[in-house]
Amino acid sequence: MRVPLSWLREYVDLPATETGRDVQAKLISAGLEVETVEQLGDGLKGPLVVGQVLTIEELEGFKKPIRFCTVNVGTANGTGEPQEIVCGARNFAVGDKVVVVLPGAELPGGFAIAARKTYGKTSHGMICSSDELGMGDDGTKGIIVLPPETEVGKDAIELLELVDEVLDIAVTANRGDCLSIRGVARETAIAYGLPLRDPALLDVPGPNAYGYPVQVSEPLGCDRFTARTVSGLSPEARSPIWLKRRLQKVGMRPISLAVDITNYVMMELGQPLHAYDRTLVQGTIGVRRAAEGEEIVTLDGAKRKLHAEDLVITDDRGPIGLAGVMGGANTEIADHEEGEGTTDVVIEAAHFDAVSIARTARRHKLSSEASRRFERGVDPAAAAAAAQRTVDLLVLLAGGTADAGVTEVATPSAPHTIAVPADHPDKVAGVEYGRETVVRRLQQVGCDVYGQDELIVTVPSWRPDLTEVNDLAEEVIRLEGYENLPSTLPKPPSGRGLTHRQRLHRRVGRALAGAGYVEAPNYPFIGEQVFDQLLLEADDPARRVVKLTNPLNDEEPALRTSLLPGLLGALRRNDGRGSHDLALFETGLVFLPRAEQKAAAALPVDRRPTDEEIADLNAALPEQPRHVAAVLAGAREQAGWWGKGRPVDWADAIEAARAVAREAGVELLVRGGQYGPWHPGRCAELVVVAEGAEKVVGHAGELHPRVVKAFGLPARTSAMELDLDALEAVGDDTPQAPSISTFPVATQDVALVVDKFVPHADVEAALRDGAGSLLEAIRLFDVYENAEQLGDGKKSLAYALRFRAGDRTLTVDEASAARDAAVALAGERTGAVLRG
Repeated sequence: MRVPLSWLREYVDLPATETGRDVQAKLISAGLEVETVEQLGDGLKGPLVVGQVLTIEELEGFKKPIRFCTVNVGTANGTGEPQEIVCGARNFAVGDKVVVVLPGAELPGGFAIAARKTYGKTSHGMICSSDELGMGDDGTKGIIVLPPETEVGKDAIELLELVDEVLDIAVTANRGDCLSIRGVARETAIAYGLPLRDPALLDVPGPNAYGYPVQVSEPLGCDRFTARTVSGLSPEARSPIWLKRRLQKVGMRPISLAVDITNYVMMELGQPLHAYDRTLVQGTIGVRRAAEGEEIVTLDGAKRKLHAEDLVITDDRGPIGLAGVMGGANTEIADHEEGEGTTDVVIEAAHFDAVSIARTARRHKLSSEASRRFERGVDPAAAAAAAQRTVDLLVLLAGGTADAGVTEVATPSAPHTIAVPADHPDKVAGVEYGRETVVRRLQQVGCDVYGQDELIVTVPSWRPDLTEVNDLAEEVIRLEGYENLPSTLPKPPSGRGLTHRQRLHRRVGRALAGAGYVEAPNYPFIGEQVFDQLLLEADDPARRVVKLTNPLNDEEPALRTSLLPGLLGALRRNDGRGSHDLALFETGLVFLPRAEQKAAAALPVDRRPTDEEIADLNAALPEQPRHVAAVLAGAREQAGWWGKGRPVDWADAIEAARAVAREAGVELLVRGGQYGPWHPGRCAELVVVAEGAEKVVGHAGELHPRVVKAFGLPARTSAMELDLDALEAVGDDTPQAPSISTFPVATQDVALVVDKFVPHADVEAALRDGAGSLLEAIRLFDVYENAEQLGDGKKSLAYALRFRAGDRTLTVDEASAARDAAVALAGERTGAVLRG
């Protein structure tokens, strides 16, 4: 919300010496986030005056149209003679009043003006556009043309209010009242302890039977609708300079007088309004829910198909506006330049349900100034005053006549009251404010307060965010100053630390970071089309998702069942931005729907929930196991003077999984597998043994080329994903001290020939079981394939076996016997034979 200081001073008598920075500090102390103070006209120096164009000579022979003008600037140039100026703009004519900057002046940005020769003529100054003066968009994209009655030679800096300070406030979602000059003025008045001249305090006629007919069929969506009519508007009437400038300062573009007035009142009072061309409205104005599939063309020219939950304004033909969001093109106010112009208008000032408007705006991707206010809460009691203010300005500036009829359709509602102990803010803040301070601060906000020890507080209509006792406590605390709260460090009970799950999570992160991976947390939202990109089968359990009722992005309405989509997206973005050697990891929750869905019960807020209530709530939530995943692409080892380096391959992904398993104290079995996104020949199935049974806890390897193409990834990208909770359940991460033997090791090498399809893991397991307790370590150091020497469909696996006894030096015969037993069992299980 942009708030010009000059406008703010109309409602609060700030000291003349107060600057925008001073007001910023006061409002920040009161809890408003004032991001910047913009200095309008900073560096602007005159003379900058009003001139009248006397003659225009078209200069020919140049690449673009150039005009040589003489302009009457009165005595501002010291001579009274016409000023000669070269200008390239085309949107003005002889007799127009324009803004002229004379030699010796300086425009914003340090642009000094001097007489200079250009296009064969000497230009003594410049005819100005709004952009050159830093005024903002005026809709013309050209020279400023002033009203005909503007006095020649008048100081344009004062006329156009070019010097001002504008506060830019980031209004939070609960403070819709501060999306208006009125709301910010109220906060400013409280901060300075000054009275407020409320612009909404107007004499408003009561409703009668002569107003424009209105029928509200959806009172839950629209609890108040005020309609006023003004007739006899002058089609030639234009917005005065002061009105245009105020709209520009708050960031809005002037359009036409009637529209500018509704926008002005909205910014002033915070009440969105809409003006309908009365001659284009047919019959009664209605408020109802849209019929599914109904269509409307909104003011932005877009045809929109309506949803059954959309709230619409209608006449006898059908929808003429999206309630609280944007009007329809079929009742748009016509400007004089576009035709005959609108002479009779119907003014709408209504109060709509915040949730309904927010959903409609999001559904149609149509955020407007009106919807922003209704979403955050609009003062329902201000509708009649806003309509009256609009009528008054139309009568004053457009020469219209206010019709006697006043329509007001309202659903009766009682003001919201809250009972709060007088010392409740003291308990919340840890500061003794006292009853008088609490009452005074709540009254400053606009509350009516009664009672002694227990206060009965009636919340003002413009503060719908005040719903319970802690909201009132917050108001007292912020107005007394957050900076005045004592700073007390909490004293945690001793003997508590991280849980086992948290410690494992951190160890895994440190291990992967130490291996060269970078953590890349991602949002947990996905679109279901990602499962097709991952090549998951139609009946894959990972396709069952938890869907959000109100997703942040309609294209990602579900919660993830795998960490890979987010990580692969992060890898693609980084690769696209020039980082080609990547190793990323993430640990996070995935969300698996339960077989039986239960509705979560609302927990009580006046007491601690029981264990049974918490258990029922947890039972209604989806299962949320913690996974760990990693993705790699590019070079795993960089080339340099030390060697050639090497690219990422599937083995790196498997090693990452092994590193995670080591931290969990789990022996990970690695064997060939085939699943979804992984290459069928380069995919490892990761298995643990739990209670004597094998359980698949993840996969690792190189991604399928079709997955790589679908996600736009570098070639040969590899990945792994593990169920970290499953590893924790079977693991024993108790630190084990290594046993160091004083006896020497006996090493035996064996080369076994097996069929190509036999996994190395099966051969290693057989060797390990057959060698018995004397085997200390086993390592695969060579894989060899040669059809001429080994035969078709065969491969050779060479292993180094290390034998050691804890109580003696092994003899050659003992080591050889253990080796032979290992080979024999491998031959029995896998058909392996010693390579001759």
